[in-house]
Amino acid sequence: MKSIAVLPQGTTSHEALLYLMKGEPCRPVFYKLISDVFLATAKGETDYSVIPVENTIEGSVSMHMDWLIHEVDLPMQAEWIYPSVQNLIANPGEFADGKGGVDYSRIVKILSHPVAMAQCGHFIRRHAPTAELETVGSTSEAVEIVKNNPGKGWAAIGIELGAKTFGLEIVASKITDHHNNFTRFVLAGPGKLEIPRVSTGSKTSVLITLPEDFPGALHQVLSAFAWRKLNLSRIESRPTKKKLGTYYFYIDVLEPLESVLLPAAIEEIKALGCQVRILGSYPTYTYEEEKAEVQ
Repeated sequence: MKSIAVLPQGTTSHEALLYLMKGEPCRPVFYKLISDVFLATAKGETDYSVIPVENTIEGSVSMHMDWLIHEVDLPMQAEWIYPSVQNLIANPGEFADGKGGVDYSRIVKILSHPVAMAQCGHFIRRHAPTAELETVGSTSEAVEIVKNNPGKGWAAIGIELGAKTFGLEIVASKITDHHNNFTRFVLAGPGKLEIPRVSTGSKTSVLITLPEDFPGALHQVLSAFAWRKLNLSRIESRPTKKKLGTYYFYIDVLEPLESVLLPAAIEEIKALGCQVRILGSYPTYTYEEEKAEVQ
């Protein structure tokens, strides 16, 4: 059974992993910090890591991308998207108004991960504008803190799995500002993993460093893909952290590395004097509406 490093039990990362594996046996190993998730696989303590890399609302998770580029050498082995559905969670009955509804005026403090908190701004301003907002390491940690502090008027923003994990109730469901809120995850590790889902495509992630003394190099790099009609789904610049004003270009190509045209494009780019690093060539999976397995 493969071991997979993931953020704490009851987080979206955990729920997304259960969805990807579709009931296939695996052993989630939970870590509080994303750096520990990376390092667990880099050190060989786990077989894979689950890494959130992009969100519909917040965009790229730059710190996680920097870890993949600078700190570890873990090839991407799969990519999938999963909805981030946040809810207001509390100890059972704490905010009941006695009429079958919710008395939001009794909320003193709301805790959550900063990204989840930001995704629920409209709800907070409408229902709990005077509540203290406290950010913590994960939505799961927020739910656990609320569980351990009953009667104080504290609530958490988190997912359904988090509420079930700690035995709390969902006071208000689907409170995110935008209901098309999805997170893109990658599975990173040294080898391929058999995934019990039907792939919807393939992708190759490439890191390109331009030569400093080559004006127009980026244009020529993109031309190498363009004239071969290779579709790019993402282009993002990140600092090399070696010299001010120098950048990597992170590019996602919607082709497997084994295709006929992509290797030729990469060789052409290398001939321009660019450094090329393959971060992974992997299957992609889109989200299908269903109930994820909850453990």
